[in-house]
Amino acid sequence: MIIVTDPESRARLPFSRGILTRSITLAGVDVGIAYIIATEVQKELNSRKAKFVTTEEIRELTYRRLIDHGLKEAAKRYLFWRQLRRLKVPITILLGGATGVGKSTIATELAFRLGIRSVIGTDTVREVMRKIIAPELLPDLHTSSFLAWTATGRVKGRDSPLIRGFEEQVRHVSVGLKAVLERAHKEGFNTVIEGIHLVPGYVELNDRDFMYVITVGSKRDLEARFYERARYSKRPAEYYLEHIDAIMEIQDFIVEMAREHGVRVINNVELEHTVDVIMEDIMERLMKKVGGDVRG
Repeated sequence: MIIVTDPESRARLPFSRGILTRSITLAGVDVGIAYIIATEVQKELNSRKAKFVTTEEIRELTYRRLIDHGLKEAAKRYLFWRQLRRLKVPITILLGGATGVGKSTIATELAFRLGIRSVIGTDTVREVMRKIIAPELLPDLHTSSFLAWTATGRVKGRDSPLIRGFEEQVRHVSVGLKAVLERAHKEGFNTVIEGIHLVPGYVELNDRDFMYVITVGSKRDLEARFYERARYSKRPAEYYLEHIDAIMEIQDFIVEMAREHGVRVINNVELEHTVDVIMEDIMERLMKKVGGDVRG
């Protein structure tokens, strides 16, 4: 068994090919190639008959293997993410977007790649609020986002009753979301938050928050997603298809708010590409904030 030591934290853990693979995929390397590189690193350590190895040695070996495979940019990204972890810079990723666009799947994949244990859905926040606030007080909390307008009555705001109702629900859920964000900022832990209630302009962000709005290109694409989702969950596609025009209207509103507040909009055509785009954007923005002191 090879023991990996960290001189800074004085931690001593067994070498894990799986953990190293995940660390390499963080740099945007395909998981199959990452596994091959992690295996090569393990074989080299075994050939040395080393019983102890430092995290720095693992980093150098992995970097060289990435270069040997012609993955120069990935090698640079690998060093950056390792540096970021060492600096313990906390980040919060927020994924907004209409129902069915793939937010929760993207959130899960991002959390896996980044080693983030906390993934929170705004529907969970709303559900907690439902348990403590009676329908008579805030009726819009107790219905779907695209049906909130039926419970709000006359609310001043935009011309569309649908959007007025949705905005009212977003305002109320934002109270709970603010508490979640404040705790994440105070405790300094990494988290991913996803949900339809993450609307630009209703969420206060700091310089360690990274917000994105996820979209689908057309009503047809959304229909296909609802059918696919129904195969693996108890949420029937028919219920959402019945309200698909309302969902698309809400998407248009969220995109409008994103453009107004300078939040990046990403059309989710393919999961891996969407996740790669987000990871690349986070890295570029963090490099500007914490410095790009990585090997070129």
